[in-house]
Amino acid sequence: MGANGNILGPTLILNQGDFVNFNVTNQLADTTTIHWHGMHVSAENDGGPHTTIPQNTTWSPSFTILDKAATYWYHPHLHHFTDKHVSKGIAGMIIVKDNAEAALALPRTYGVDDFPLVIQTKDFDSSNQIVVHSNSDDIVMVNATIDPFLDVPSQVVRCRVLNGSSQRAFNLGLSNNQTFHQIASDGGLLSAPVQLTRLLLAPGERAELLIDFSSMNGQTAFLKSYASELPNGIYGATNPGMGAGMTMTGYNPNPLNGADFDVLQFNVGVQTVNPISSIPSGLVTVTPIPEINSNITRTLTFSPVTMGPNQLNGEFLINGATMDLNVINYTIPLDNTEIWELTNQSGISHPFHIHDVQFYILTRNGVAPAINEQGRKDVVLVRPQETVRFITKFETFSNDSVPYMYHCHMLTHEDGGMMGQFVVSNPLSVADNLINDLGISIFPNPSIGKITINFREHPSSIIVYDVLGRERMTIKEFDNSQLTIEEIPKGVNFIMFEYGNERFVKKLIVN
Repeated sequence: MGANGNILGPTLILNQGDFVNFNVTNQLADTTTIHWHGMHVSAENDGGPHTTIPQNTTWSPSFTILDKAATYWYHPHLHHFTDKHVSKGIAGMIIVKDNAEAALALPRTYGVDDFPLVIQTKDFDSSNQIVVHSNSDDIVMVNATIDPFLDVPSQVVRCRVLNGSSQRAFNLGLSNNQTFHQIASDGGLLSAPVQLTRLLLAPGERAELLIDFSSMNGQTAFLKSYASELPNGIYGATNPGMGAGMTMTGYNPNPLNGADFDVLQFNVGVQTVNPISSIPSGLVTVTPIPEINSNITRTLTFSPVTMGPNQLNGEFLINGATMDLNVINYTIPLDNTEIWELTNQSGISHPFHIHDVQFYILTRNGVAPAINEQGRKDVVLVRPQETVRFITKFETFSNDSVPYMYHCHMLTHEDGGMMGQFVVSNPLSVADNLINDLGISIFPNPSIGKITINFREHPSSIIVYDVLGRERMTIKEFDNSQLTIEEIPKGVNFIMFEYGNERFVKKLIVN
């Protein structure tokens, strides 16, 4: 299965502030969905399991790109069938660009010195078909290619790495033990490059790496996974559970487990014109959310359905419950800042992913995270008997009827019910009540081309702003009337009514 092709899909290159319309046509024999992993979009555009695309129909989400420059991805998210559709090949990269990233001296020529690398392991049957829900995933693929190689210039190269595997974590490093620099995590650039020789990347996680091949013209190097160095309790280690007594069907013998193996061969050639030849000393300002800003702490506990040494072959729960599409686990007020505390009481690590937001990791077992985990994240690997705390803010979007998801990104665990859902609710604020008292109404909203505004008391002015705060329209003289808004950008906008020193704002959606 693929998107616009036989397997995997095209890289989508977007700019912060773009308004984008997608037409997703389902030609599978199954119902499916498409989720924009890591992106900050409304619940109705998020592509979770409630937003299904039946066979031979088209889903057309549209939204403004609000995200920072980073590497995101898209994949199906149908309840109980995510692993099937992703494993068989429906996934692709999303690259978002912004002005802050553009100001830096970084490689960014796609396919020349800036490369997307989708790393996956798969199991094939005797007919060379991909086996779904298999622990015998002994074939390594990069960008859907077996035994992959990449021709790179002898200069600084940028690799946008996605762990697109169903379950396997990779412990990435270079074959000559050469250092490399991580410049971005899931949701954006770090404050400065972090020098590494190893990077643990769990399913769903992304990282942007700079590798300096300047002195290697004519040479070959390998990106490897040093799985022999993985501790017990991670899928890919010698023992997937905390101890050798915890077994997993099909996991052994699998030659990749607990062994070092090649992921990708780099063939180093001549430099390009105007090459990037150095690693920048700084990147962007990263401003974590202060812990004191939190309104609430939510506690989530991971546990197996069946305790004991056979637990790895069963299903896993969050707070003792399995996923129910009819149950909203949390109702979160719009603009709430929250700490989520994740405790893993099972014998295997779980990569936890939350939709809608990026978060900042506060602590791992009470200790600050490694420096390369101090940027914006949407996936965090929680090891057995570990407690991870992160902080995030639920802003911009609210919808009382369409939920967002949170779940383990080991797709076998997600499909087995290790998932929950939340809605972001926007109860009427004082300003909303005053708007009602003034009789202000806007319809249709969302709208195309024209809106009608009614009010009992005339405001002194009406001003329309786009999502970046830029003034798009100001009206001083008017009556209850119809306004043409064709010049207003599509997507989320805000319309402000001024009454002397008082200002009231409502959201305006333009399609």
